[in-house]
Amino acid sequence: MKKLLTIAFAFGLIYFIPQQNHANLHQEQEEEVEVVEMPVEEVQEEPQMTGAEAPSVGFTQELKNRFIEGGPGFMGIVLACLILGLAIAIERIIYLNFATTNTEKLVEDIESALKSGGVDSAKEICRNTPGPVASIFYQGLDRAGEGVESAEKAVVAYGGVQMGQLEKNVSWISLFIALAPMLGFMGTVIGMIQAFDKIQAAGDMQPSLVAGGIKVALLTTVFGLIVAIILQIFYNYIVAKIDSIVNDMEDASITLIDILVSHKK
Repeated sequence: MKKLLTIAFAFGLIYFIPQQNHANLHQEQEEEVEVVEMPVEEVQEEPQMTGAEAPSVGFTQELKNRFIEGGPGFMGIVLACLILGLAIAIERIIYLNFATTNTEKLVEDIESALKSGGVDSAKEICRNTPGPVASIFYQGLDRAGEGVESAEKAVVAYGGVQMGQLEKNVSWISLFIALAPMLGFMGTVIGMIQAFDKIQAAGDMQPSLVAGGIKVALLTTVFGLIVAIILQIFYNYIVAKIDSIVNDMEDASITLIDILVSHKK
């Protein structure tokens, strides 16, 4: 009996000790897992900034910051080109809009005036009508008494004067269109020179030394191209408007000479 108890006790020890060790090992693993998981939970509990809560910089502020980063030297000159070019473009657009005339109605009114009141009545209509077409008609009617050829020469000569008035200061816009990107490219070259000067002074090729000069170079180039693009759009519109008015002037001048010839008969 004692032998059986001894054997049972021995088997119990053999079975219990591994189970206890296994339980202790399992408990230690759980504690380790809990220790590892605690920082993860803390990290997850930290507040995260969403896209709506993140601070956003407006377009105007971003443009201002980039302009300052580009340097006041060349960026200021490029900005001056934009301001002057836009001022001339707006002035030309206003002038050309006022210079636009309903040519067909003007021709009908002058033809009716010549039939009813003569040349003086037609000249009065031209005085009261703004635009280069009416001015050309007035010069032609003023010389109508000297003959159709004199009236035609007056129309051609004064048409050239009016064309010069339409194209006034337009060449300055084209100058600023060419000047703005040139200044930007010059800023690019100067920025690259400054970057290489810093590399030479440091004696080492470090990205932080080159980044500043290259950034200035790229910003001046971008702003110069933007100014040129904006002014080019206004320039093309002005040129197209001038061409339209000049075509109306030429057609109306031919019509006026035909009216004078028929009136003389």
